[in-house]
Amino acid sequence: MFGLNGVEIVSAFLVLFAIIDVTGSVPIFLNLRSKNKIIEPSKAALYSFFILLLFLFVGEWILKLFQVDLSSFAVAGALVILIISIEMIFGIEIFKNDNPDGEDSSTLVPVVFPLIAGPGTFTTLLSMRAEYNIVNIIIAIALNMVLVYVVLHYLDAVKKLMGASGIYIMRKFFGIILMAISIRLITSNMSALIASFA
Repeated sequence: MFGLNGVEIVSAFLVLFAIIDVTGSVPIFLNLRSKNKIIEPSKAALYSFFILLLFLFVGEWILKLFQVDLSSFAVAGALVILIISIEMIFGIEIFKNDNPDGEDSSTLVPVVFPLIAGPGTFTTLLSMRAEYNIVNIIIAIALNMVLVYVVLHYLDAVKKLMGASGIYIMRKFFGIILMAISIRLITSNMSALIASFA
């Protein structure tokens, strides 16, 4: 019904979970709090959900405006995902965050953007539209936002539960998963592009 598919929901959830990497960002959130920055969990989750949902629908219209097909964007997006996975696995910084420190509230910047709803997440959403039913993607986004809320709300508990080594291992593990997913996206969409040219 409505194209619901449990496998797609789980798969899309895991992809977005790895890209958003809310657990891997726990040290960043804790660092913000140590600087007396305010993070509001409910607002962060809601803002992120609506921004991602908006981009999920408007993003394809933007592609049409520039006459770029979804398969081509999926390949480009997969390359971005590949770079993000390299960052996660090897601990290097390729995408620079040059947002200046703002007011005491850090809910919108940098928590919502770019940590949760950033360029990598936007690219991933449009890349997944070539693979998954949109209903399943929306559900996956909602589930991830629930997780974002839980992590931000119970930040100290998450830190104690996972520990520094647990967060480190989780980041590396999902980095490898992302790398595998990016390669699959590249190969599947490259085949579609080659077939269209043929």
